[in-house]
Amino acid sequence: MILKDVRPGAAMIAIGLALSVTACGGGESAEKGKGKGGGQPGQGTPQVGFVAVQPTEAALVTELAGRVTAFESSDVRPQVTGLIRRRFFTEGTFVRQGQPLYEIDPRLYRAAANEARANVASAEANREATRVLADRYRPLAEIEAISKQDYTNAVAQARQAAAAVAQSRAALDTAQINLRFTTVPAPISGRIGRSLFTVGALVSATQADPLAQIQRLDPIFIDIQQSADALLSLRRSLSGQGVVPTTAQVRLKLPDGSDYGQTGTIEFSEALVDPTTGTTTLRARFANPQNVLLPGMFVRARFAQAINRRAFLVPQQGVSRDPQGSATVILVGPGNKAVQKKVTAERTQGAYWVVTEGLNPGDRVIVQGLGKLRPGQSIKPVPAATPQRVEAPKQDGDQTQNPQKAG
Repeated sequence: MILKDVRPGAAMIAIGLALSVTACGGGESAEKGKGKGGGQPGQGTPQVGFVAVQPTEAALVTELAGRVTAFESSDVRPQVTGLIRRRFFTEGTFVRQGQPLYEIDPRLYRAAANEARANVASAEANREATRVLADRYRPLAEIEAISKQDYTNAVAQARQAAAAVAQSRAALDTAQINLRFTTVPAPISGRIGRSLFTVGALVSATQADPLAQIQRLDPIFIDIQQSADALLSLRRSLSGQGVVPTTAQVRLKLPDGSDYGQTGTIEFSEALVDPTTGTTTLRARFANPQNVLLPGMFVRARFAQAINRRAFLVPQQGVSRDPQGSATVILVGPGNKAVQKKVTAERTQGAYWVVTEGLNPGDRVIVQGLGKLRPGQSIKPVPAATPQRVEAPKQDGDQTQNPQKAG
């Protein structure tokens, strides 16, 4: 009888109230379950891999632009005036020091040498006559058979004749030297370039252009330009900071990007700075048996100028950059918390960043598991070589964690 009195609208209101109570109870249970899990399903303390860093020796490697310069270079120049009669060399070949290269018409110089030789003979004859005369006047002057003035004049004439002989011989030497200059020899040994003058050309000792140029290519020099700022920074580092000098072994990269097989050494550094470029020149010496390096060629030189004994080698994946470009690492901090720290890492060495400031011996740098790691987050650190355990995330509705509820 009571059911007959219940109206349909009242029944719908009762059902709605029952559903609201049920929904509130389910929401409260979900919130409680989420609080027990401490986060999204399947999330926990992340496991990260670290490396414990220790100071080590790291070379301060520099790569700079360089230009190839001949070990020796000499212009072949005429020292007398005349017509070129013959050329004795083949362009582009190797010539040795003293080897004849050109012949200048020698006829005028041979005639001048003959004339100078005749002048010497005439001067010697005059010297002999004046000497004999002076010798004859000596006893006569002693007995006052002739005046002393006459004897003095005879002695002076003999001395003048002897001086004339010396002058004539000097002129003969000059003429003979000029005659030898008609054959133009190679001043150094090396590879000779093209001839800038042909047979029949008139040349002179005062001309601006050389006849040819010889360059010695083995060994060969590389002139390397280094900025004055970098040089001052290196010298400051050598005065402290655990940096010591080293013998620089230089390696070259050729213009086509390939490596030059030979290694060289730094010979010296210039003690001046170019005022137009602000750079100083370092000169390296290389063997060049195959003449691969040619004067004027631009190359890249890579060498170590010093060794830092307090550097830390950190795997490259452990170093990142902030928006300002500063290098940062994440360390395992106290209480197994992730701690971010700025470091100085200006260059790499193989698979490592060379860190010169910001780390201490024994610091544990995280190199694995950095994907979603945040500073201050709790972590589970293990050595980097330890395999990390990866679990599949829990799905919604998984009842295995609470078998009682499943029942």
